[in-house]
Amino acid sequence: MARKEKAGAASKRADWISKIRTVVIETLDRAGAPVRTDEALMKDISRRHHGALSALYGRHRQRLKAMIDSVVHEETETDDVLQESLLQIWNEADHYSPKAGKPLGWMVTIARRRAIDRLRRRQAYSRARERYGQALLQRPRNARREAYDPFILNDLRGFLKKAMRALPPSQCEAVELAFFKGLSHSEIAAATHAPLGTVKTRLELGLRKLTYALRPFRHKV
Repeated sequence: MARKEKAGAASKRADWISKIRTVVIETLDRAGAPVRTDEALMKDISRRHHGALSALYGRHRQRLKAMIDSVVHEETETDDVLQESLLQIWNEADHYSPKAGKPLGWMVTIARRRAIDRLRRRQAYSRARERYGQALLQRPRNARREAYDPFILNDLRGFLKKAMRALPPSQCEAVELAFFKGLSHSEIAAATHAPLGTVKTRLELGLRKLTYALRPFRHKV
């Protein structure tokens, strides 16, 4: 009986030692050095160490991506927001203070705000398109015919070209490909080698600026 108890105790000790050893091994990197804490990595990021950013990103990427996706619900936009969040973390690392909480909480806050901003922009763009469509349907027929007057169209084309040239090159290119060449968002992304979410953002910003620039023609078109 005593032997069995001793054997059982020895087995428990062995299991406990094995678990401790596993934990220790998991806290060491391949070179044998202790894995750095998030706080230590944040300090290195504030000193512009790219390796520290890669380590922190690799450690928390899945959590951040899951949180962003729960807000925007679109994979391409999730990836875009994740990249934007990573850039903000890099640029604002020196603003982080351990007194405010853990680095992960700070990172999650940045990513959540960016995800909410992206969702709001998308919703605002959808509402604007819907209002524009309804306004066209409600216009009198004679006003619609007036919009096709050659002189008005020529003025509008010239003004539109001028407004297009004032756009940033990436936004101008996206608008031209979408509305003058008839490319879909996916086709524009492939043609410009840009993420789909980035293409949508460029179109949204470009159209917003064009709409503002074309205000003098609103009573004519």
